[in-house]
Amino acid sequence: MEKILILGGTAQQIKLVEAAKRKGLYTIVVDYLKDSHAKRIADKSYMNDIHDVDGIVQVCKEEGVKGVICGYIDPCQRPYQKICSQFNVPCYGSEEQFYLMTDKHAFKKMCIENGVGTIKEYQENDHDIEFPVFVKPVDSRGSRGQSVCYNYEELKKACLYAKSESSNGDILIEKYMKGAQEFQVTYFFVNGTPYLIRTADSYCGSEEKHLEKVVACAVSPSKYTDLYVEKAHAKVINVFKNMGYKNGPIFMQGFVYENDFYFFDPGLRFPGVDYERIIKKAYGVDLMDAMIDIAMGKEISIQIPKTCYSLEGKKAAVLFPTVCKGTIKTLEGIDSADEEIVSAIPRCEVGDTLEWTYNVNQRLAEIDVLSNDLDDLKNALSRIQKNIKVLDEENHNMIYEYFDVERIDG
Repeated sequence: MEKILILGGTAQQIKLVEAAKRKGLYTIVVDYLKDSHAKRIADKSYMNDIHDVDGIVQVCKEEGVKGVICGYIDPCQRPYQKICSQFNVPCYGSEEQFYLMTDKHAFKKMCIENGVGTIKEYQENDHDIEFPVFVKPVDSRGSRGQSVCYNYEELKKACLYAKSESSNGDILIEKYMKGAQEFQVTYFFVNGTPYLIRTADSYCGSEEKHLEKVVACAVSPSKYTDLYVEKAHAKVINVFKNMGYKNGPIFMQGFVYENDFYFFDPGLRFPGVDYERIIKKAYGVDLMDAMIDIAMGKEISIQIPKTCYSLEGKKAAVLFPTVCKGTIKTLEGIDSADEEIVSAIPRCEVGDTLEWTYNVNQRLAEIDVLSNDLDDLKNALSRIQKNIKVLDEENHNMIYEYFDVERIDG
């Protein structure tokens, strides 16, 4: 039986383990966690930090691994490519491509060269900064190290914070796009042909509760899909083709502002959610099969519909309930039998103690929903939130902020 190594064991990577097993492969999951989600269903696992390239390559040699894959985890992107290169197995991106799609300065330069909109940027010592601004590490993930600043004193503290979360001390200071709609776009390439597989409108939490950096719900298809296809799609595709990208996932986050698109965050991976299960339910197409094909050096075996991003008129959402500081005593309703729930991934368990972080660590779960239309989607999200019960040791409700479904306007 041929073996495949999956780098990183987050819940989203379970799909890769499942696909590999369907294809008759022996699965090995590697990360530094004792009980990560994907390890629970893998045939075997190892305790190696994802950055331990030499150690993981040694595991590959000892196990006789034939392929390596990782499709979701931001910090895994460059180590994944290094492992594939050092072990001499297929990888869906080159060292340069992963650099361009993980270093925000390099990404921004590439976008500008290809006419793709980016957010206005400032330097730390500029004296003409127009506040508010958004400060973040150049390689930030999960809203870590990020701050909104309204004056120079706040900016000074934010820069120190961002540098502390940056791998190389490099940071970005950008115009804070308050009031603009956050937007996501995901593609999958097959032999150089790009398929638009998802557009999404992201709705962050409230600034009053310090969740303005944390997405509370992402709705697909985006209400701006037609505008995106008309104004930005061709330019974005040109960026990726000039990169020489051939096979695999790629995504970008940005904003829609005055009917134009401005991008700020890239990834040579899928967004870290379970949305691909929604695509599978809607179309019967499993993108994880393609990922396994790539890892094992085989021809991609799936056919992606050209209208995959449209969901053929249906509406989908990824909901992220948030919880406040405390220790969870009761947790119910995340995996309720609601027929519109496609996937439900708890991010917390009974007994977990949460602190105030005001980033993705405040999230209780990820719940992926597919509905017939917008009204059904709103009703489903309201129903799901109402069914979730999270209590602390004193039986206080730990839900921090309920997502207002009426914010979804298209």
